Amino acid sequence: MYVAPQWQTLAFPSTLFLQPILEILISDLPPQYKDEIRLGLQEALVNAARHGNQLNPEKLVFVRYTLFPGECWWVITDQGEGFSPPSHVSKTADELLPAEDCECGRGLFLIYAIFDEVYWNAKGTEVSLCKYLTPTHHSRFG
Repeated sequence: MYVAPQWQTLAFPSTLFLQPILEILISDLPPQYKDEIRLGLQEALVNAARHGNQLNPEKLVFVRYTLFPGECWWVITDQGEGFSPPSHVSKTADELLPAEDCECGRGLFLIYAIFDEVYWNAKGTEVSLCKYLTPTHHSRFG
């Protein structure tokens, strides 16, 4: 009998103090995935709090997450004005990596490099992230 995975939800004021949130979000992951996914989720949460909500503590960041057999999903939503997310991204470093003198864009590069699926809502206030958990997984960063 198939049992649908349960989605859990977290909400927190816009802050860059994310360690406790990150620990909750990766707590059920196999150890070999934790470091890489922590990095990717940190970038997505920082983007939501800093760029989306402008670090306004009255605005919240929402995270829904679940663990399916063989994959994990996180849906991160901010209460900001939104932005124009990339319409199509190829995972080649030359197309994603920002110029060395650019102060922005590295977070998006890491998000696309770490997660297997990345989807944005039309307004750019919500990103859905998926990581496949496979026995042959090799971290791109370690």
